[in-house]
Amino acid sequence: MTNMETLFIGYPPCSTCKKAYKALLDLGIEATYRNIKEENPTKEEIQSWIDRGVELKKLFNTSGMLYRELNIKEKRETYTQEQLIELLASNGMLVKRPIVIQGNMIIIGNKVSEYEKLQK
Repeated sequence: MTNMETLFIGYPPCSTCKKAYKALLDLGIEATYRNIKEENPTKEEIQSWIDRGVELKKLFNTSGMLYRELNIKEKRETYTQEQLIELLASNGMLVKRPIVIQGNMIIIGNKVSEYEKLQK
């Protein structure tokens, strides 16, 4: 299983995304960069991440302005899982980033120690 493709979903102006992408490159891992603002994760993608063990609540960008503006914290308590997935798919700025996907591994946030487990 060599040459496994790696997808990096981030937001170019985000300093955390810049650091995370650089960390991947420093580890010798080439990743396709996808701008989350231009290409939102779809409902199907988000569902597939949940199916592979990602907790729905970990997918929310709780420090984002939009999260606060839309009062998502309150909605997370009353919405169904399907409604929350729809909300995430509606705007990439609601999704925690970066997201690094390689095979069945999905890493949410800048976690260099986990990036080291990825295949080069």
